[in-house]
Amino acid sequence: MALRGWAQRGWGCGQAWAPPVFGGCPELSAARAPRLLGRRLNLFLQQKCGFRKAPRKVEPRRSDTGSSGEAYKRSALIPPLEETVFYPSPYPIRTLVKPFFFTIGFTGCAFGSAAIWQYESLKSRVQSYFDGIKADWLDSIRPQKEGDLRKEINKWWNSLSDGQRTVTGIIAANTLVFCLWRVPSLNRTMMRYFTSNPASKVLCSPMLLSTFSHFSLFHMAANMYVLWSFSSSIVNILGQEQFVAVYLSAGVISNFVSYVCKVATGRYGPSLGASGAIMTVLAAVCTKIPEGRLAIIFLPVFTFTAGNALKAIIAMDTAGMILGWKFFDHAAHLGGALFGIWYITYGHELIWKNREPLVKIWHEIRTNGPKKGGGSK
Repeated sequence: MALRGWAQRGWGCGQAWAPPVFGGCPELSAARAPRLLGRRLNLFLQQKCGFRKAPRKVEPRRSDTGSSGEAYKRSALIPPLEETVFYPSPYPIRTLVKPFFFTIGFTGCAFGSAAIWQYESLKSRVQSYFDGIKADWLDSIRPQKEGDLRKEINKWWNSLSDGQRTVTGIIAANTLVFCLWRVPSLNRTMMRYFTSNPASKVLCSPMLLSTFSHFSLFHMAANMYVLWSFSSSIVNILGQEQFVAVYLSAGVISNFVSYVCKVATGRYGPSLGASGAIMTVLAAVCTKIPEGRLAIIFLPVFTFTAGNALKAIIAMDTAGMILGWKFFDHAAHLGGALFGIWYITYGHELIWKNREPLVKIWHEIRTNGPKKGGGSK
């Protein structure tokens, strides 16, 4: 009776609740009411837990949304991004630690190797001179073959300047990598190791390999044409060995500047091409010969000084980096140009002219090494 009175007073918001009556027996209904109430309460709690929100999963990014939420607009110069997965670090500054030390270490190794290469080249020139005299004498007494392909190739090679012969290997490497992009089964590998991106799992080696990587034929042809055009001037200024060290270091340094810009702005995306290193070459020549006359290939009638061209390029890349233009990697261009200006102004004196201690150590190793081995017998 007490339970019925409780039911009549209502349950909840003015809605009466009464236990079910079993077989017309109110006492049996009152006895089983607490058990049924417990079951309904458990069912209610289970349903509530079942509708609980699942925790959000942090998924890797497939494209750059930027600060404005817009989708990443792919440039025509880079590969498609549909299958590309980015892994931006939750601590972006830490992403730059390894690339920073790689840039310093690689630059030091490049210039050290160039100094040793120059030493070996100077040492072998005397022997090469006598070998050349002997070869010319043998050619004079040996009957000449008409249509000899090897002779024609040697004649063409000897007609090139030192700078053109130096960049021929660079152009060949870029052409080989361009052909590898055309193999569909290698696309994942090429995207991983031949494009630089601070959101990628591989950070250091692409900083160098992407300098020889082009996906677009127009991009590669334009870069190689500029490199070929400035090759004689830059090699006359720096020499063959120093030029190779500057070119390779410029590729890594320009990619590091690109990393810094992408991490600072949050605009992640892959970059590739030799533009950063070529901008170093162009900036070095324009800084050394500011009064030289330049012209655009499509408009040869209009000429301008090298100094004015360098100023215009720096202004355009600075604006592109600030405004977020995505057709070129303007940060890499700007980094390469600034490195070229710095190296011609200060770097040659600070780095290349202080190579003598390393060369002396190498000379002692080459000179005393065989003697030590002979004395131990």
